[in-house]
Amino acid sequence: MIFDFRVRYQKIKALYQKYERVLIPSMLVFGFVMDYVTFKSIQPKIALTVLVFYFLIAGASILFIQYYDAGRISERFRFVRLFAPLVVQFTFGALLGATFIFYWFSASVAVSWPFIIIILLMIISNELLKHHFKKPIVQVSVYYFISFAFLSIVLPYIFNGIGARLFLLAGIASLVLMYAYVYFLSRLRSVAHEKRIVLWRIVFVIFLTMNALYFANIIPPIPLSLRESGVYHNIIRSGSGYILEQERKTFFQKLIPGQTVHVNQGERVYVYTAIFAPSDLKTRIYHHWEYYDKNKNDWVDRDRLSFNISGGRKLGYRGYSFKSAVEPGKWRVIAKTENGQVLGRVSFRIKGVEREREIEKIVR
Repeated sequence: MIFDFRVRYQKIKALYQKYERVLIPSMLVFGFVMDYVTFKSIQPKIALTVLVFYFLIAGASILFIQYYDAGRISERFRFVRLFAPLVVQFTFGALLGATFIFYWFSASVAVSWPFIIIILLMIISNELLKHHFKKPIVQVSVYYFISFAFLSIVLPYIFNGIGARLFLLAGIASLVLMYAYVYFLSRLRSVAHEKRIVLWRIVFVIFLTMNALYFANIIPPIPLSLRESGVYHNIIRSGSGYILEQERKTFFQKLIPGQTVHVNQGERVYVYTAIFAPSDLKTRIYHHWEYYDKNKNDWVDRDRLSFNISGGRKLGYRGYSFKSAVEPGKWRVIAKTENGQVLGRVSFRIKGVEREREIEKIVR
């Protein structure tokens, strides 16, 4: 009976090793796809609960592998050890994918692209450098990055707020969790004192880098996200919604980036934004109006207008700002948080009225 069990194990192990190159990246992709479907179909709080489960499974799987390889766990769990790397790969893929999706929806790519690239590189390297990812130091380093990024997503939902204090709290909490985690690993001979020093150096580099990116306003303002924006001739409040008036465009005009708005002298120009925020979250959004000065060859601040938002609406909390006597030329309005983090921007060109405009109305 024991002989049959060992023979069966060796056959399964040989089969696993034969298809390992396909299985590991497949689990990564599967984890990413699961995230995309999850966040599109269920409420964010439920999705975050699922991710907490992934987070715990990832940490437990890494500990199991290290304890098993150190001889601290019975060989009866050899089947679990065989497939544990797949579990780590799946949970890493799911957690990195979730981080990418959350930050992607909240990011202005023009500003936050360095951080988005960092996450993408980690997702890609998790597959290309899978043999390095089997090392304890590499696994724990990636796990710490995930811990910090994940907590910076979760805490705003828990406390219904955003800002530097919550981000710093996420960083401190991630260090406390990592201290406890390394303590359990330090009980193994495979994690020597020298390795722990190297590990802590990597952890602090990640900690300092994340804070530098945040205070440079490169990390986007989770959990806010810009759902819709545009430039209009008029915005009228109608019951619980808005009536937006804009120039009618042809199908091909809609494909051209940017927007041209024809206005009479002294006429108002409105910029509308719909921003998603979790339930009970209240904050202030700023519209920074900038004009491109050809003489200075640079963007010049022209106005800074603001409005409050309250979360809970799936399509975003709607708000707008307007300016009168807008001069012809290139304009842009940047939607920012109180801390200066960029949610998105609306670029457009102002021209004088050349012919009769055809106005259409849109209800939001």
